Amino acid sequence: MEIRNLVTFARIAEVQNFSKTAEQLGYSQSAVTMQIKQLEGELGAQLFERIGKQVKLTQAGERLLPYALEILAAVRQAENIVREPGAISGRLRIGTCESFVNSILPPVMMEFCHLCPRVEVSTHTALVPDLFAMLRQNDVDLLYFLDQKMYFPEWIKVSERPENIFFVASSHSPLAGQRQIALERLLEQPLYLTEKGISYRYAMEQQLAEKGFELHPCWEVGNTDVITRFLLQNRGISFLPEYVVREYLQQGQLVILDTECDQIVMWSQLVYHRKKYVTPQMSQFIEVLQKHIGD
Repeated sequence: MEIRNLVTFARIAEVQNFSKTAEQLGYSQSAVTMQIKQLEGELGAQLFERIGKQVKLTQAGERLLPYALEILAAVRQAENIVREPGAISGRLRIGTCESFVNSILPPVMMEFCHLCPRVEVSTHTALVPDLFAMLRQNDVDLLYFLDQKMYFPEWIKVSERPENIFFVASSHSPLAGQRQIALERLLEQPLYLTEKGISYRYAMEQQLAEKGFELHPCWEVGNTDVITRFLLQNRGISFLPEYVVREYLQQGQLVILDTECDQIVMWSQLVYHRKKYVTPQMSQFIEVLQKHIGD
């Protein structure tokens, strides 16, 4: 049984398309078909069903897949032991949220790109439901998102960390230093918020709605750096993850407001699809990210 045939088998199971597999692995489609026929001949079982343009695993294929992934993981681990990170090449597609791109990922990517200069990395930002769809459709290799704790049977979760979300303002704000700020007083301030549908904004809106309050932001914008710029100029308040404003909190330029709201906590989570063949660049990125976030 050849390793390359198992790689091809795992990739077809992942993308559910022979021609796309051929393109990704650099083979002709006939070569991919031949490899699968060879593997099926060795095992004495049909591994895929072709119904129109759909390619699905047979029951035999479903039984083989976890063992094939284990074998490939062992091979990858052996390769990584002797291979320098700089020799890793290929592509890496990361689905994530914009606040991570602005705040958490820059130092991670600096180290990763230094270790793996031959890897082409792309990040794809979207709302969480769209990110989930991208993972299911194999449009991203890794998904790093912020939401309540979530588990799906088709996922492998490699990291999760609590992230505190606060109302924040300039240290020169009239609310700075006040205790148990009433919601009426809080919502009198100009409010800058991330777009509707963002997990932590939705959680905060639900909590306020239970108390009979409705939000009327001055500006909704997806870029948390833009919001932070307004806060630094003492233009109003916002509701943001601590990691977005940590540097400014430490410098004393921004402050966390003490309000009547209950504490809201979300979870940063890193996952990949259970049927995904974990490439060396995926393994290296996971290792670097876990180092930076303290997992």
